Amino acid sequence: MTKPMTLITRVAAFAASMLLSFSALAASGGPLQHAGTDLGDKASLQRGAQLFMNYCSSCHSLKYLRYSRMAEDLGLTEEEVMANLNFTGAKFGEQILTAMPAEGAAEWFGTVPPDLSLTSRVRGGDWIYSYLKSFYIDEERPLGWNNTVFPNASMPNVLWEMQGVQRPVYGSTDAATGEPAIDRLEVAQPGSMDGAQFDQAARDITAFLEYAGEPIATKREALGVWVMLFLAFFTFLAWLLKKEYWKDVH
Repeated sequence: MTKPMTLITRVAAFAASMLLSFSALAASGGPLQHAGTDLGDKASLQRGAQLFMNYCSSCHSLKYLRYSRMAEDLGLTEEEVMANLNFTGAKFGEQILTAMPAEGAAEWFGTVPPDLSLTSRVRGGDWIYSYLKSFYIDEERPLGWNNTVFPNASMPNVLWEMQGVQRPVYGSTDAATGEPAIDRLEVAQPGSMDGAQFDQAARDITAFLEYAGEPIATKREALGVWVMLFLAFFTFLAWLLKKEYWKDVH
């Protein structure tokens, strides 16, 4: 009995340590902002798909999602997808891949931009939303940008024209490094959108990436209602059967 309990204890300790590690990773750039996404809002998913394909797909792929599946789930026609969301010349039934060569990406950015299919499942929607909103100008970085949620990321702020250019405002001191810490970010150069509009754009992209991480989620939630109704009906039939079976026993 001692050995199984020891194994269970070790597994529990490992799981707890992994949970703490992920929590620390998410909080390393400060508290995350709540995304408030709604996967049932097809208009938001469609806008997110458009924004992702226009601003992100030149570097990042979604290799676990196909154009045809995206069209079916988001209520888009093949013509709409191929004309407005496909910039690589891929066929309708193929995966959403980037046209950027891996060798060139490694040379330009120092690393190959990752596939984003499962980012929402690893990081969470709040992380993506906060990351998209947390870029600021940093002239010491090779690309001139940095991010408070993911410091020293090898990615420029591709949404800067909409968001504007943010600069850091320092105040407190980082206890670990002794260097000034960023208290907040403020817009130094306005973009084409105001704050509320950009928040919605970031929310739409986040919602689309959450969908891409689990395309079946929207259908699963819709089927869940019917499954619960079936179980309730089956339970009622079982109760009637029990009642009929036991009425003569008593």
